[in-house]
Amino acid sequence: MRIDILTLFPDMCNSVLSESIIGRARKSGSVEINCIDIRDYTLDKHRCVDDKPYGGGMGMVMAPQPIYDCFSSLCNEIGKKPHLIYMTPQGKTLTQDRVKELSRLENIAILCGHYEGIDERVIEELQPEEISIGDYVLTGGELPALILADSVSRMLPGVLSDDECFENESHYNSLLEYPQYTHPSSWNGRDVPNVLLSGHHANVEKWRREKSLERTFYRRPDLLEGADLSKQDLDFISSLKTD
Repeated sequence: MRIDILTLFPDMCNSVLSESIIGRARKSGSVEINCIDIRDYTLDKHRCVDDKPYGGGMGMVMAPQPIYDCFSSLCNEIGKKPHLIYMTPQGKTLTQDRVKELSRLENIAILCGHYEGIDERVIEELQPEEISIGDYVLTGGELPALILADSVSRMLPGVLSDDECFENESHYNSLLEYPQYTHPSSWNGRDVPNVLLSGHHANVEKWRREKSLERTFYRRPDLLEGADLSKQDLDFISSLKTD
């Protein structure tokens, strides 16, 4: 898969994406991630990418021409139009289901806004999918773009050591993840649950499933509506309702 991030701060994005699991995945070729500087597509010697908003107001607005030319150049390089995503608090909130869908695409491009946003005309022209990472505002789209690139990349074959690394995580199957423990078995007067020390695989899996259901029931009950639940799961949830 190829991911292109269109940004005013490519070094910032490259720095994060060169570390840890995603950095190793880029080096191994499991995913290709490029950070493209929108400033390279300006037409003036000062490399100006923004201007004052028409109608007045605070801040600056990113101009349409550099963004459009940057994306057009990318399309020409790839030979087709990649799926374009604009990170904006006005978009639909990112979910794990959408991450899974995006991970099946061959190419995605992520546009990072900055300042007070980007000229509406380039949004109308390019018709990107608009995605938000939550109901709050950041100084730019770089951090949301990094979150999207990371969440999509880790779903790709070869990025994680095993599919189980993400299949049991929070939100993957519409449930929150069960509690995790490591050595030592006793810390500050708190002990690891005995079932995890038993070596009994079936009992461990049963405990983890019940803890996952329990956490979801108490913390995010809305997620249960989309979960694939067995009769045993439903019986356990019913027991929680009567506690």
